[in-house]
Amino acid sequence: MLTDALTHLLATTDFAWSRPAPEAPRPTNIQWRADACDDGSILFFQRFDDGLTDSEIHRRYFAGRRFATLVTNRPLDCFDRMPGVALHVTRPDDWTEVVRRFCDVVYPLAPGALRFIGVTGTNGKTTTVKYLESILAAHGRRVLSIGTLGVFLDGVRQIETGFTSPPLIELRRLLHAHQDQADVVVMEASSHALDQGRVAGIPFQDAGWTNFTLDHLDYHRDEASYFAAKARLLDLIQPGGRLYCTSRAVADRLAARGPTPVPVEVLEPARLPPEAIAAKPFLALAHNRANYALAVALAERVLGALPDDATRQHWRHLQPVDGRFDCRVHGNRAIVIDFAHTPDALDTILGAIRDGFPDARVVTLFGCGGDRDRFKRPLMGAAVARHSDAIIVTSDNPRHEPPERIIDDILTGFPEGQDYSVVVDRAEAIARLFDQLAARPDYEPWVALIAGKGHERYIDRDGHKTPYSDQEQVERNLQRLGWTSAS
Repeated sequence: MLTDALTHLLATTDFAWSRPAPEAPRPTNIQWRADACDDGSILFFQRFDDGLTDSEIHRRYFAGRRFATLVTNRPLDCFDRMPGVALHVTRPDDWTEVVRRFCDVVYPLAPGALRFIGVTGTNGKTTTVKYLESILAAHGRRVLSIGTLGVFLDGVRQIETGFTSPPLIELRRLLHAHQDQADVVVMEASSHALDQGRVAGIPFQDAGWTNFTLDHLDYHRDEASYFAAKARLLDLIQPGGRLYCTSRAVADRLAARGPTPVPVEVLEPARLPPEAIAAKPFLALAHNRANYALAVALAERVLGALPDDATRQHWRHLQPVDGRFDCRVHGNRAIVIDFAHTPDALDTILGAIRDGFPDARVVTLFGCGGDRDRFKRPLMGAAVARHSDAIIVTSDNPRHEPPERIIDDILTGFPEGQDYSVVVDRAEAIARLFDQLAARPDYEPWVALIAGKGHERYIDRDGHKTPYSDQEQVERNLQRLGWTSAS
């Protein structure tokens, strides 16, 4: 019985500290979210240095919740407020292994039943995973993909987890549920996931690394720690596997750390015929050709030897990725929706737009998220100013910060004399953008980049996610102006 197995595992695990609760119900399940628990749940709660006090942790996650046992990675000052709960604290370095052992009991995976491929990098993870998914599916493989856009089985969305890489218990639940329906699992591996052990024990046969630029320093604290977190992916790649990388700088930095556990191979952006670019306009962007090269290399590790014609035609299987260079065209107006939300991502996509549309003027609408990486706000402003003829600064996901303060931080990155508009409400900002495009002569080519939200269908503010979509706002304004939308 599962209850007996969980009871035995709790009793035999070498915890750093435990406080039994004889009156607590016997365990029947494991959870990582307190609001999903019932009277028989073992709740695994990983405490981070996120600025919250233990009292706030108790109020936000534990008060009024039902669970039999709490397992944490460190002692909490609020333990005395949970008298009927059995408490266990893991040793400092044991958290990941403890959670994995419980997952092996509740969500076992048949050895060798699935082939795992992981993709990390600051930008391009989602695009690479979706390209890889499409190529493998076209060759008859049953593919489970897990990433920022959600969980997909054979291209059909199953669930949105809200994470680039879901916590280990949720990941194992998903893998256990779908292991008989898939041959290959293709998943994004974020730096948070690698640092927190969310992909612990996943036997990646091969992996990809897209690039590396500054991001998530609110969590990792410094650039070296961020890189080290991503580099942990190499330790999960099985013997005989390899890491493909589209950044020479990343490969050189890995080599400088010492011998790598698996070979690292650097790839150049794919060279494609004109018919490929005409059929798949998103491949006009150099970074998407790099993502495509990475997807092809990983796919061919799964597929093995293919006829030369098949290897040259992988691009035919690709589909546009939600919120990544999502383009609408009306006459000389191209409106691009993209998830770009870091200085490097903005620099890359705006540079690609300049290269791909050399005669067009460029207007960029963007904002920055709140509660994270305040240092990158002026850098994003500077990147946009370098490439744009017109700028509209707006709100993104302010979370718990005033949008106006975030915008003020962005503006410090603009050069003196930079012309720009500020429209805090994002829907109003997009309407302003369309009005500006409509006011220009029809013969002038313009590209409008609406950056930052991409696939997201919400605005995150004050702890609530309000339904919102850049795509819907674009369609609404196309209709308002009587413009025909054509992808």
